[in-house]
Amino acid sequence: MRKLLIYLLLALPFLGRAQLSIKDSSILVPMIQFSYAGQLPGGDLAKRFGFSNNLDLNFTVKTKKNWTFGVDFTYIFGNQLKQSMLDSITTKVEHMVIDVNGELADVRFYERGFSTTAWVGKLIPVFGVNPNSGLVINFGAGFLEHHIKIDDIDNRSPQLAGVLKKGYDKLTNGPSVSEYIGYSYLSKSRYINFFFGFEFMQAFTQDRRNWDYTEEKQDKAQRLDLLNGIRAGWILPLYAQAPKERYYY
Repeated sequence: MRKLLIYLLLALPFLGRAQLSIKDSSILVPMIQFSYAGQLPGGDLAKRFGFSNNLDLNFTVKTKKNWTFGVDFTYIFGNQLKQSMLDSITTKVEHMVIDVNGELADVRFYERGFSTTAWVGKLIPVFGVNPNSGLVINFGAGFLEHHIKIDDIDNRSPQLAGVLKKGYDKLTNGPSVSEYIGYSYLSKSRYINFFFGFEFMQAFTQDRRNWDYTEEKQDKAQRLDLLNGIRAGWILPLYAQAPKERYYY
């Protein structure tokens, strides 16, 4: 993997050498994409979390025939938790944890996770201002992981100290498939390039902890976690500028 990354970095200056104009011809374009997606959960994931945020870093190569190949890494975060996690160690009335001083502890919960996906797709130059812009349809396969981050604000709750949090965090992961449809715009400028569209993910996951303190058993259930959202981002193309035309008289 290290050698592959080195070869890729060395090849980047040559992969995207734009000997033709992006305005007039379909060209090879390596690109880095940065994006944000707002996501709504479905399936088993909707029983645990609400709306979530997604930040994505993507490396993609668009070929001269407008095929696209890419890999990405996304960071998932949110604060909408639907499940009650600590019933076995909370008070019956306030539903709060008692800290080491006998006071109500300030314990907060967050959604955290990540996904990584390899993509293949096609750019169809419709509604585009040039042959390198238009409708994009992608299909991907990868891996999704999510868990509940438990934050004991004052760190005074021995029930949640150290590895004990792992009994409540419901670490879950598994393989995933994804679909994307949207619009991509590439211009002669390196700075005015963007994309937006709809993204869908289906993940086949399972709890990975040996014991669930909330359920008082190991959770071996197979899950179907769904994430659907709208993604928008900025593209940094890595091609060299096409040579300027010169006229001699």
